[in-house]
Amino acid sequence: MKLRMIMKRALQLLTGLITGGFLATSTLAQANYSTPYTFTTIAGTAGNTGGNDGTNGGAQFFSPEGIAVDTNGNLYVVDNNENTIRKVALVGTNWVVTTIAGTAGSAGSADGTNGAAQFNGPVGITVDSLGQLYVADYGYNTIRKVTPVGTNWVVSTIAGTAGSGGPADGTNGSAQFNNPSGITVDTNGNLYVADFYNSTIRKVAPVGTNWVVTTIAGMAQSYTSADGTNRVARFYGPSSITIDGLGNLYVADTYNYTIRKLTPAGTNWVVTTIAGQVGNSGSADGTNFAAQFYYSKGIAADGAGNLYVADTYNNTVRKVAPVGTNWVVSTLAGVAGITGTNDGTGASALFSYPDGIAVDGAGNLYVGDTLNSTIRKGQNVAVLAVPNLTIGLTAPNSVVVSWPNLGSYTLQSNADLTTTNWVNYGGAVTTSNGTNSVTISPPVGNLFFRLTP
Repeated sequence: MKLRMIMKRALQLLTGLITGGFLATSTLAQANYSTPYTFTTIAGTAGNTGGNDGTNGGAQFFSPEGIAVDTNGNLYVVDNNENTIRKVALVGTNWVVTTIAGTAGSAGSADGTNGAAQFNGPVGITVDSLGQLYVADYGYNTIRKVTPVGTNWVVSTIAGTAGSGGPADGTNGSAQFNNPSGITVDTNGNLYVADFYNSTIRKVAPVGTNWVVTTIAGMAQSYTSADGTNRVARFYGPSSITIDGLGNLYVADTYNYTIRKLTPAGTNWVVTTIAGQVGNSGSADGTNFAAQFYYSKGIAADGAGNLYVADTYNNTVRKVAPVGTNWVVSTLAGVAGITGTNDGTGASALFSYPDGIAVDGAGNLYVGDTLNSTIRKGQNVAVLAVPNLTIGLTAPNSVVVSWPNLGSYTLQSNADLTTTNWVNYGGAVTTSNGTNSVTISPPVGNLFFRLTP
């Protein structure tokens, strides 16, 4: 299944290039890593694909793509080749993965509760302020809602009809999509969809108990690039979409190798290109059109208006920062043209076709590392504060080492500070009231401790 899906998406990319009348070139360039991020693998193990739930590396994914984060820091992942929706929750210092909707390996269109529901190659996901999820079900051309009801998750189809692809606007099942890929939600509950093969941006608005779909930008199946208002604008395989605090939309326009902005102006939407070069892929950092992308498929916005891009074919994570009227693109992690599984900072971190990306309220990034089948977490090195260790004695003969539960840190020990023989401490870590601790009983000889990110 995995090979079939990968080949399908690769064929779509090739077909799109031929349809557009040009063959693009890609140029690798030196990244600046001016604000490098440290990435760690928090769930899944590279090369170990499957649908098993579990903790940290004990969980399995099979081409995770879209990812969303709620206000409590829970992650929601569309596991594309398993046709499931997964929840990744931080419990103490561990990440616990559970399947909340769909059944691993079972494709279909059925609505229902938990495992009774079915999906077909879901790609995009978003979460609203009430904790309700919305999924772009790519393979069946539908938009699905996943509602928490007690400990259950109820899946319903709110727009589109399974297996019926097309560009039609309309209400509920009378509307059509053509491989919807990206999805985001505003504060009023309106959804915005990057309709991949229609190359349009759609709005899905709740009206009473109905959902009304309209095309707000682009012309269906007009595969090119043009800035402009509403349907005057053109896109070419938009894969992902996000929204900022002012209601502006941002799109990863995949085949055009650009990042687009949609600004609301009354009842209209004005589309502009803010970064990247149409038809010219590459990895160059820079300002506005000096920057290059290579089939970017994920985009997210933080509270300050910065954008974060999963630059899929470059195998990098990029930042697009507003500076005055300009947009400055920098590489945060990964190396263009190199795939891998390494955790690390900046160029030391490696990815394999990163797809979905999300950012939480603290500025942490989460990436669906698709071909590694893992979930990665990124933290800004500049603000990565190492918490202080506290060491105390407890009766009758024990030592407790404790530290605040801030970020992902590993406790290491060394018996001799004149050496570099630091090793990960193997004792059990207990988390209570925001504090991590280990107990050494009885303590023997000298032992020194430190925390490492």
